[in-house]
Amino acid sequence: MVMDRMKQYWLLARFDKPIGILILLWPALWALWVASDGKPDSFVLFIICAGVVLMRAAGCVINDYADRDFDPHVERTKQRPIAAGKVSPKEALLLFVVLCLTAFVLVLQLNLMTILLSFVAAFLAASYPFMKRYTHLPQAYLGIAFGFAVPMSFSAQTGSIPAVAWVMYLLVMLWALVYDTMYAMVDKDDDLKIGVKSTAILFGDKDREIMAGLQLVIIFLLIVIGQMQQLGSIYYTSVVVAFGLSVYQQKLIFNREKALCFKAFLNSNYFGLVVFIGLVLDYLNNA
Repeated sequence: MVMDRMKQYWLLARFDKPIGILILLWPALWALWVASDGKPDSFVLFIICAGVVLMRAAGCVINDYADRDFDPHVERTKQRPIAAGKVSPKEALLLFVVLCLTAFVLVLQLNLMTILLSFVAAFLAASYPFMKRYTHLPQAYLGIAFGFAVPMSFSAQTGSIPAVAWVMYLLVMLWALVYDTMYAMVDKDDDLKIGVKSTAILFGDKDREIMAGLQLVIIFLLIVIGQMQQLGSIYYTSVVVAFGLSVYQQKLIFNREKALCFKAFLNSNYFGLVVFIGLVLDYLNNA
């Protein structure tokens, strides 16, 4: 019985699907490497990584709690623990609180600025799931929430948030808007039936063109970061590869097939990885 409860909580927190952890983790790692000139403090690195894992899990739990009346009517989500009746809403809220408190205990080991920023991050994570009821831009709000790992990482590493951090924050907001719109394209038909709002619906027939434009802005911002930090050819090679991945994602979503839209979303993980590898190798090369 206990093992079954633990399994359901594990599934509710999406620990069985690490893609969400990775997509949230890459920007935090980008920020730490840039903030530290390629030499992040090991303790700060551990706290930030652990915090990302815990808050992503907390976000998944509160998301399923918020969507408990919607998920049973969506093909992709109807087997989630709350929707399937395997975890009660009260249990989900308790798990959410436990995850958030655990993350907060970790943040308390960092400086005051980062501790204060953590309250904003927690608010964004808790409120995001409810945005799809009130706006067609929940994916943009997700970007604001996910991107907050950037100023927190800079703050934790250096005690400040320089201009390059805000450029990176904007980049991550737009990146999340793009990949989460691809994710929303999978559920578009179901969302239209049940009244859930998304950018996939808002963008309509212009979804591919809008995302392509945003992807070009993202690549431009990566170049701006490289210029601001005086990064070298290895980093810019990774930006070229990232651009190639963006083109590939556009190819995947061209016919708006659900399976391929989801594949494009998953491919975003490689985008984040490639940029991170470029940063790491470039800093090592210039060490």
